[in-house]
Amino acid sequence: MKEHARQEPKIVAAAERQMRAYSLMQEIAEQAGAQRRIDRPHRQLGQFITLSREAGAGGSEIAVLVGAKLGWEVLDKGLVDQVAERFGLSRDMLDLVDETKANWAYDILGPWLDPRIIPHEKYVCRLVRIVGAAVRRGNVVLVGRGAQFLLPRDQGMAVRIIASEKYRLAQWIERHGLSEARARQQMVEIDRGRREFVLRYFHHDVHDPHLFDLVIHVDRIGSEGAAELIIETYQRLYAPQPQ
Repeated sequence: MKEHARQEPKIVAAAERQMRAYSLMQEIAEQAGAQRRIDRPHRQLGQFITLSREAGAGGSEIAVLVGAKLGWEVLDKGLVDQVAERFGLSRDMLDLVDETKANWAYDILGPWLDPRIIPHEKYVCRLVRIVGAAVRRGNVVLVGRGAQFLLPRDQGMAVRIIASEKYRLAQWIERHGLSEARARQQMVEIDRGRREFVLRYFHHDVHDPHLFDLVIHVDRIGSEGAAELIIETYQRLYAPQPQ
């Protein structure tokens, strides 16, 4: 009982911190909804492609192929690495909040139970800064994490990679050596987490095809074909116009 009494103020304080975090989260969402992106006139942006993907559809592999063919930087897990390095945060702990399901109990108790864990809202704020720095350098492929919703819609290309469940299961099983049941469960959880991440912070449904310039079903075209199609489309959209 005494132990509970000692812990109660900490829990209350954690809940109060979370209420402040929710205010910050709402501000982020309102900014995204109002299209207040990283597009201020005095900030020159370089070339970029954002790539959203279903679990198992090979989005990360395709991004690497696109980057290699264009000679561009690819930021996938590298985005998380940069957040960790720049802000002195634990890389392992950031994995717990990266594109994962936002759980209210975790958000309230996580920072109290382990000071190395940061709330989702603070992670997103850090992510915004890294994405902004990356696109100002330019020549970059940004994978996932809602990056397209932070960037001006008409200055880069947004791509969505999808595939049939059969294709995605085969890829996931081969990559991770899991049973079909376990692979399906993981894919469902990852896709749900990514969708909820975008809904919570950017008020968009990542499954909406209207959010993208190009949606590629990779079953028949494959990763190489998808990469070539992305590059061809980007060059059509952003090739210098004849004088």
